[in-house]
Amino acid sequence: MPNSRDFVAHVLELATAAGRPSARAMFGGHGLYLDGAFVGILAGDTLYLKCDQDTVARFDERDLEPFEYTKKDGGALAMSYRRAPDEALESAPAMREWLMLALGASLRAAASRPRRRRPSPA
Repeated sequence: MPNSRDFVAHVLELATAAGRPSARAMFGGHGLYLDGAFVGILAGDTLYLKCDQDTVARFDERDLEPFEYTKKDGGALAMSYRRAPDEALESAPAMREWLMLALGASLRAAASRPRRRRPSPA
């Protein structure tokens, strides 16, 4: 699901209201990072933001659909990313509000993962 350069640039420009955004190419789309945290997916010129049990109700209230992809077996898998509301793509203050929700979800997910232990030097 490729993105146009203009769409990626537009998202990054609006996202500066929330911190230091960056986008990295991945699986035909882009990953959206804010201050180094993975907060969203750009696919097919659509922005999907990270959500979790604390934030999913905000997305549900607006009927914002989840990001889904087709698995090798042909089945669909919905991920914990939801389409950003239109106003987030129209104004920097709205983008900031929704990115802060996504950043919170991303940081909570990272905090809940077990930390990898580094091997001791021999």
